[in-house]
Amino acid sequence: MTEEQERRPEAPAEADGTTGLFVALGKQLRLLRERAGLTQKEFGQLVSYGPDQISAMERGVRTPQPEFLDKADEVLDAGGLLKEVIPEIKEAMAKARTRHPEWYRGYAALEEQASALHVYTNQLVPGLLQTDGYAGAVFAQWRPLLSEEADESVLLRPVGGREVHAAQLQNLLRIGSLRTVELQVMPMERAEQPSMDGPFNLLTVRKGEQVAYVEIHTYPRLVTDPEEVGVLGERYGLLRAQALRPSESLDLIERLRGRL
Repeated sequence: MTEEQERRPEAPAEADGTTGLFVALGKQLRLLRERAGLTQKEFGQLVSYGPDQISAMERGVRTPQPEFLDKADEVLDAGGLLKEVIPEIKEAMAKARTRHPEWYRGYAALEEQASALHVYTNQLVPGLLQTDGYAGAVFAQWRPLLSEEADESVLLRPVGGREVHAAQLQNLLRIGSLRTVELQVMPMERAEQPSMDGPFNLLTVRKGEQVAYVEIHTYPRLVTDPEEVGVLGERYGLLRAQALRPSESLDLIERLRGRL
């Protein structure tokens, strides 16, 4: 594993040179907050953000959204100082690479070009399958991965409460009915399965080659070694064989939704 693959995600825009903007803005934000006599927690409550999110923005490792800057300017009585940089923030966000943190960009670029995506997850509903309400609840705690195949435990976990959970199951039914998607559920009754140690993504890229992506406790790794990718590919095949068929999976999701 290279240093780049092992590195903890900390920089949102190193590759396009906008890191300095976020660092400088973060310093201004911290000084304004301290001048107002607010802790990160107190300030976060006033702008509907958690203290960890405030800390990340003050350190320049999280992109402050224009809506946040607009509200923060008023809460901190900044006199337009924070609002003034909103155009620059929007310009930075519009750049292709600022949509993803630096540590994720290599995978994101491959995902954009991939002809097939196979993913296994056993923690949360995958990112591209999430409803807005579910995603909001997840981001308040941390983040998930994208998947086409999920354990039944993912479906039983009521992230965001009953209404959010029901809407998420309905969204899975909608997406699972698409011709280009095969959604399979690994039932809880399976005594064991070949990937108990966590989720992973498999991408089919140019000329049919495959790469893999794993992320555990926010430590990302893009796997390109053919032997390692082959092991994960074999593991994914076993997962599909042991999981419910797509039609059975949708029936299970429908039954779970009906119980809410």
